Order: sequence, then structure tokens, then C-alpha cells
Amino acid sequence: MTNNREPRIPSDRPSVTPATAGPGPQITLRSPAELADALPYMLGFHPTDSLVIVAVHGEGGRFGGRLRVGIPAEPAEWDETARQAAECLIRGSERRGGKPDGIVVFLCREPRGEESGREVMNRLRPLAHGVRLACGALDVPVLEVLCLSAGRFWSYVCPDERCCPAEGSRLAAVGTSVMAAAATFAGLQVRGSLAEIEGRLAPLGGAVADEMERALDRAAVDLVPKILDGATREDVGAETLALARSLMRRMTLAPPAEGPRGADDRDDGLLGHDEAAALILGLQDREVRDVAAEWMEDEEAPPALRLWRALARRCVGAYGEHAAAPLTLAGWVSWSTGDEPTARIALGMALRADAEYRFAQLLHHACNEGVDPEGLRQCLREERRRREPRRRRPAAGTRPPGRRGRTAPRRSSRRPAGSGQ
Repeated sequence: MTNNREPRIPSDRPSVTPATAGPGPQITLRSPAELADALPYMLGFHPTDSLVIVAVHGEGGRFGGRLRVGIPAEPAEWDETARQAAECLIRGSERRGGKPDGIVVFLCREPRGEESGREVMNRLRPLAHGVRLACGALDVPVLEVLCLSAGRFWSYVCPDERCCPAEGSRLAAVGTSVMAAAATFAGLQVRGSLAEIEGRLAPLGGAVADEMERALDRAAVDLVPKILDGATREDVGAETLALARSLMRRMTLAPPAEGPRGADDRDDGLLGHDEAAALILGLQDREVRDVAAEWMEDEEAPPALRLWRALARRCVGAYGEHAAAPLTLAGWVSWSTGDEPTARIALGMALRADAEYRFAQLLHHACNEGVDPEGLRQCLREERRRREPRRRRPAAGTRPPGRRGRTAPRRSSRRPAGSGQ
């Protein structure tokens, strides 16, 4: 997309959802450089190792839906990834009211080893070509394809060396561009990189992980029979919720920490292994999880989010699939409090942990479709108001929370892993 060959592409508050969009500052992007600079503001984070496609609508080129998926490690999977991503974005745009008039594509990957950014760009060229073919097969032209790597960008479309030289063009320094100023004025945030956000939710490693897995083993031996027994299951649920509230109070009273890493280290230190294990297993009960989902606003939301992140980090080893519950709760609280980019990442990770986790599926779809979370918040508030002691009864659809066998085959999903929009 160059100054002399393509129409300018304005974007109305590029990262807001249809549910919250309204009159606001209009940002006009006229060149590949400005498109590259706008990408993190469109997503809310710096994508890493990602294919991002953005729908463009109308003669003026208004940005619409966007979708991010991870770039598969195997080039043999690139054509299928391109096809799925193009179909998902274009069909989704049609359901929301209009087929895109064009597509803008970004390929983001950092060099590995001695590789240069230009070598990354050349290596990803078949993927860029695959996306163009996939969109063309659905009668939507690709207006621009950019590769971002090693602090530079390249255009696969523009042949003009004056604006898109072979050695690439430097990306603007963070916070120094017109786009950065306009985004700040519009209240848009960039919440670090995708790798950083995922790192706050990823399992711990090393000796701590070994200790945590042993604690989960002990908790499973103690709790699973009680959860499966209708006579004691409700008691376990009440104990789980009481422990969660106690830990949230502990987190609220803890001294502040500097930066995300320091905050996570502090929260990890506030949880004992046995406490975390009891909570992780208790949250596998659907009814307990649904009550915990009510802590999604006001003064309850910040400590709840901290707790769900810390529990997701404790789902280690053979208990990796158990992370679906705390990851989904983390995604829900993030979405409920207005942090949609983090919500999409957390919910995507929940589905990677357990592709069949229904609560994550529903929230992920609703968030990506631009649904207003207020409807679900109202349902949870009403349920909280009318809750009363219930008869002890077995839970339908509750997955036994014990340890899975190490040799059991894991489910897999061909769904592109990432954050569609």
C-alpha cells in the first residue's frame, strides 16, 4: 500500500470492538510504514510469531475485524493455516454485516540464531503468497502484506524501492509516531508483547514445578473421592470458595510490587503449593467455577485476576489440562474489565489446554464477535442475588479433577491457536 498506487486507509479507533465503538478521533494511514506502526494499537499488544489479517471496508478503507493466529513451525502447515484464517475472518465479517472490500496482512516473526530479518522475510514468503491465494479464492483482494522482523518491515506487494527498500525500513521507535500520539489521545493501550502476556499465564518450571506437581498429586488423592461423592461434594465446593476468598484478601493486603514480573513473583510467593492444588482441583467443578466467575468487577476483580493468573501458572506437568478453568476465569475477568486483548490471549490459551472446555469456547467466540459482556455480567449478578443453599446433588458434566495418566493420548485441535477478532 504505497502513496502513489493505493488509496489511503483510515481507521476509526482501530482496536475498539463494535459494541463500544463510537465517534472518536480518525487516524489516517497512508503508507506501509504507518500500517506497520499501527499494528500493536490495532491488537492491543505487540504480536510475536503471528499471522495477523485485518478486514478493510468501503472506499475510504475503514478497518474492520481482525484475526491473529500463530505461525506454524512446519511450512507444510502454512497453506491450511492461511486458508482457515482467511475463511474465518471473511465469513465472520459477512455475519457481522458486510464482506470486506480488502485485506491487509502482517507476518511477525523474530530472527533465530544468526538469521537476519531479511532472511525471515524471504522464508515467510510462501505463507504470504498462501494468504493472498486464500483471500483471492473468497473474492477478497489483499491490499498489502507486510513482514515485521528485527525492528524492520518489508512489503511483499510494493515494488517501489523509494518506500520499500530491499533491506527493509526501520520501524518507528515506540511511542514516537503520530499513530502513538493519536492512540494515546484515544485512550488505546499497548500491553506489551504477546510473549510477555502469555508468559504471565504459562506454567512454572524447574524445582517449583516438581513440588507443585507433587502437591497436586496429594490433593487429588484427598479431594477427588470427596468431589465424586454427592454427599461431600458440596462441602468441598464451599471450602474451595472460602479458600479462594481468603487468598484474594491476602493478595489485596500484600504490598505493591514493581512491574508485571515483580507482581507475579509476589503473588506466587503468597500461595502455598497445597493451597494452590486444592483450588485448582476445586475449580474443575462447574458450579464452583461459575460462582468464582461472579468476582468480575469492582473491588473483587483485581485480586481475582491475580489469583487466576497465579493458579494457571501452577497447572504443571500432568495437570496442564486443568489450566483451562483458571485461564478461562482470567480471560473472563479481563474481558469484563475492558482488557479485550488480554482476554483473547487467555481464552486462546485455555482452549489450547483443553480444546473442548465449553466455557472457554463460548467466551472466546463472544469476545471475538464483539458481544457486550454486560449481558453476562447481569446474569451473574442476578444469580448471586438469588443464590441460596441447594440440595446436595451430583454435578452433571463435571470432569473428575484428578491426575491424568501420563501415557494417555491428548486431544488436539486443528483450530488455529490464537486470538481472532
